[in-house]
Amino acid sequence: MAQWNRLIEARPEDVWSVLSDGQQYARFVVGTHDSWEENGHWPTPGAELGYTLRVGPWSYRGRTISRLCEPVHRLELEARTDVGSARIAFLVEPWGEDTLVIVDEHPLGGLAARWHNSAVDALLRWRHRWMLVRLAERAAEEKERSGDRA
Repeated sequence: MAQWNRLIEARPEDVWSVLSDGQQYARFVVGTHDSWEENGHWPTPGAELGYTLRVGPWSYRGRTISRLCEPVHRLELEARTDVGSARIAFLVEPWGEDTLVIVDEHPLGGLAARWHNSAVDALLRWRHRWMLVRLAERAAEEKERSGDRA
């Protein structure tokens, strides 16, 4: 299981605004080249995002399904590709005037689950670190747009 956390200098509502916008995923999820809402109303449970993931010269199309949504607090997703599926959970907690975001990912099935090991977890934590840096940047943009009501 790979976990990472970051204190983001924005309100939970600003962070949630990014997480609840399917078009934003390509702007903060490391390796994602493009994302779009496929069906349903993102991020209600059952809604799907399509995405293109690029790793070097390789490109994969996949989809992410919202499995659990507690607005402004918790979002759990299932990402699916040709090599398997993974659970990705975001926990969004107020922390004074800021927001603590914890991301937790682990494989569910397919080759990704069979090949899962501590080296893969280390790679995922590195990816989460940079994903949360990007999420913080997007949340700062939301904070600025919302007039910094904090």
